Amino acid sequence: MAAEIHSRPQTARPVLLNKIEGHSDAVNAAVLIPKEDGVITVSEDRTIRVWLKRDSGQYWPSIYHTVSSPCSCMSYHHDSRRIFIGQDNGAVVEFLISEDFNKMNHVKTYPAHQNRVSDMVFSLESEWVVSTGHDKSVSWMCTQSGSMLGRHYFNAWASCLQYDHETQHAFVGDYSGQITLLKLEQQTYSTITTLKGHEGSVGALWWDPVQRLLFSGASDHSVIMWDIGGRKGRTLLLQGHHERVQSLRYLQLTRQLVSCSSDGGIAVWNMDTQREEAPQWLDSDSCQKCEQPFFWNIKQMWDTKTLGLRQHHCRKCGQAVCGKCSSKRSTFPVMGFEFPVRVCDACFDTIKEEDRTPLATFHEGKHNIAHMDMDPSRGLMVTCGSDRIVKIWDMTQVVGCSLATGFSPR
Repeated sequence: MAAEIHSRPQTARPVLLNKIEGHSDAVNAAVLIPKEDGVITVSEDRTIRVWLKRDSGQYWPSIYHTVSSPCSCMSYHHDSRRIFIGQDNGAVVEFLISEDFNKMNHVKTYPAHQNRVSDMVFSLESEWVVSTGHDKSVSWMCTQSGSMLGRHYFNAWASCLQYDHETQHAFVGDYSGQITLLKLEQQTYSTITTLKGHEGSVGALWWDPVQRLLFSGASDHSVIMWDIGGRKGRTLLLQGHHERVQSLRYLQLTRQLVSCSSDGGIAVWNMDTQREEAPQWLDSDSCQKCEQPFFWNIKQMWDTKTLGLRQHHCRKCGQAVCGKCSSKRSTFPVMGFEFPVRVCDACFDTIKEEDRTPLATFHEGKHNIAHMDMDPSRGLMVTCGSDRIVKIWDMTQVVGCSLATGFSPR
């Protein structure tokens, strides 16, 4: 059912420790069990499985439970051993896992949505389960009574969710590329703000309640850091992926962000450095360098008897420029550009070689990563996806040995 990987490369990259196989369909979520050599997975094949590592070094399912509909997401609370499973039919099912992780008992079924559940969070503080779905809604339900407390509808599928347990604020990303901040109450809610910055559907969110930073990843291949606590609207753009970003995790201890994409890319971003906001793109009817008209500027084209040019933008200064005035490409990691992007000739001349020093490292997971979970205390990461394989990684070489106190790969 699972193969143990023995090779341990010496370069600073994720080390593959184990592969878990045996699912007959895509694995939509996998979480590491704290303080245990164990993983919980949920899959399109309608199974919930708890995998424990045996003396042989392989992972075998100690719990294999089948439900009525494909499992789309989960939220696991280790201290209470309560697990909530979102399903394709819109229901959320709660189970209680035994102390030895060999048995799972059904507790409640919540009629949360009319369509597939996309994400959820269980809050022990408020005894709520908050969930988003493809019925374009976010709902919050009482886990004590099982009753619906409130619901809010969006204009697009609600795709991902983060929740601040202390203030009862919910961040909801949707397929239109927007992120909505809601203040949830017992029987009502209020919309605080809408964050707009992505050019594609938002696929992943991560909220850091200590620094009050929100991270979002989207199908436009980018990650955005939103400084919610700063209250100044500061955002940082991070571009280094080549496919849609589907999972995020911010590591408080080392100030690093780990992001994973659908093509198997794993990026580790250094957030403990002074970064600059990317400029807003400026509007102009003509090139702001050579003043030649763009192709929609009919009047200037007629007056100067010239053909209009295509508009581009310099990623460093934001000015609208033509192709001739922006013929150069450069990385500029301090603004989040880890691969070469278009810059105007004037900005290119100001970028020094030390300005091109990378502020992120990139690694290959070698499978579609639909979901990722990390245990920072042990330096472990688990990834899963549509290839039906679950991979367990040692991340200590990448995110710092300080995370791996007491952990040694077997």
